[in-house]
Amino acid sequence: MRELLLSLKLFFLSVAEIAHARLFNFMARQGMILTAISLPNGALVAIAASYGASKAMSAISNATEAVATLEASHAVVPTDILEVTSGWSRLTDKVVRAKAVSTNDVTLEGIDTSLTSIYPALGGTGSVREILTWTQLSQILTSNSSGGEQQFLEYQLLEADAKKRIPTFKNPAGLAFSIADDPTLAGYILASAANDDRLRRAVKITLPSGAVLFYNAYISLNKTPSLTVNEIMAVEVTLSLLAEPVRYAS
Repeated sequence: MRELLLSLKLFFLSVAEIAHARLFNFMARQGMILTAISLPNGALVAIAASYGASKAMSAISNATEAVATLEASHAVVPTDILEVTSGWSRLTDKVVRAKAVSTNDVTLEGIDTSLTSIYPALGGTGSVREILTWTQLSQILTSNSSGGEQQFLEYQLLEADAKKRIPTFKNPAGLAFSIADDPTLAGYILASAANDDRLRRAVKITLPSGAVLFYNAYISLNKTPSLTVNEIMAVEVTLSLLAEPVRYAS
């Protein structure tokens, strides 16, 4: 009897596994299950080409989605992209999207300022300015990121037999793009201007999925093209990032 019960149990388990696999495959084919693997092929990179006037931010709330109080003439509407200058070091220099607008109150989509140890109450005032237009940085051949590594303070107590460590700071982070050399392209011209004037500029990366990454950076351009036989002549555009990127699903 025990052998029969064991055989039945194994049979029903195998049937359940097959049914689960078939259900998973069906849901995947129907787009009901999304995988965590994606390719960057088709991603678009753009640099902020023009900005609106700076608008004073007289207050900003501590909330899971921060609400900024702007001056009366702010003219911000939902979906506008804003560069933020703030007394909060974790917020300043970020590029964010306006989610909702109620008179002078603008909700900053996805910006969680609820932790007062990082965002002290009443300390986040500053200004915002709208990004009006973008210019694509085209003919990108390769890209790579650098920096951002967490550094640590290591210590050992006299009575302990092992060291411990405390996270301290992160190394400066950057992105580098190798682009096919063509000084007549609008993206090249804008990157060259940014290299010369040393003004910070927002950068937008739109992924094939529709997700968007916003950065703020100083942009450098090495105008000397590579000269390798049988390879495309290329120059390098480097972004020195000023804050962590802000990412929106669409």
